[in-house]
Amino acid sequence: QVQLVESGGGLVQAGGSLRLSCVASGRTFSSYAMGWFRQAPGKEREFVATISWGGANTYYADSVKGRFTISRDNAKNTLYLQMTSLKPEDTAVYYCAAAATRSIDTSKSQYPYWGQGTQVTVSS
Repeated sequence: QVQLVESGGGLVQAGGSLRLSCVASGRTFSSYAMGWFRQAPGKEREFVATISWGGANTYYADSVKGRFTISRDNAKNTLYLQMTSLKPEDTAVYYCAAAATRSIDTSKSQYPYWGQGTQVTVSS
């Protein structure tokens, strides 16, 4: 079992920055890939970014590429999402998720463990 707790969400103006954190407990953190997803009101949960078990490989949704950076600190059991140049369309609940494998993946179905989510609101 893996428990995930996100933090760092909030209200920010367009063009601003936020850093989300996700602390993991349970299974050895470095044994699995991690991902960030988001869900806006009335929309399906969508992929944002993923990182492999050691951090060497990352992949981003086109909508956030060049603005968001995913990283992890395995010594601290923590996943991060640095978000810059935020836009109103980035407004959503952001979820971190732990994959079943070590490799990056963009599919929600490959992530059996999820946090409770943290709200990010970007005002125009």
